[in-house]
Amino acid sequence: MESNELAETIVRHEWQQFQQTDNEGGRAACQGNWPVFHQMRLSQFLTWPEPLLNSYAKDLDEANRIGRNLITEKYGRMMASTAPDEYRRDIEPYIPELSDDRIEAQERVIATQVDWASDFRMRRPKLGGGMRVLRTAEDTPETTSFETYLRGELGTYSQNTFDRYRDFVVSLKSQGRNLTEQTVRNTVLLAGFASLDEAEALQ
Repeated sequence: MESNELAETIVRHEWQQFQQTDNEGGRAACQGNWPVFHQMRLSQFLTWPEPLLNSYAKDLDEANRIGRNLITEKYGRMMASTAPDEYRRDIEPYIPELSDDRIEAQERVIATQVDWASDFRMRRPKLGGGMRVLRTAEDTPETTSFETYLRGELGTYSQNTFDRYRDFVVSLKSQGRNLTEQTVRNTVLLAGFASLDEAEALQ
């Protein structure tokens, strides 16, 4: 399966799990918005190398096999910051525990990606202004930062997928490339803009 086709398959698999995610207060509006979900998730996965895509696709398949929902778990892990009491009571006892080594490795990846996002926001203030707030310190019960979202997502990856993802981030950093910029470029191209410059100018 080619990388673009595999990325599409992953987005559809995530969407299926998203439809089975229970939200406090009822079904969330975003759970009915396939076009936006597709655009945002595909923008991310189109940046990934094929071995990483294959590993995450296997994570999703394995989750289905054992009755685990990675999307539900991702949002649950975010509640460690946005709703800590509910997280400790209702989420933490029921999700896989991460080792200290894994948490430390994730935090190094997260720090790199937060730096990339901050750099992008400074260089593209109009596009950056439409992004999530950046840091966990800015979280509220209604607002989840990029940092917290990423922490929740990385925590759902298998060790193999996380190792490949970490290597991907380290490789990009060594080349002076910015993953936020690559992802947002995909987003605006999928939205019909010709380039980041055009999208920034027309915001």
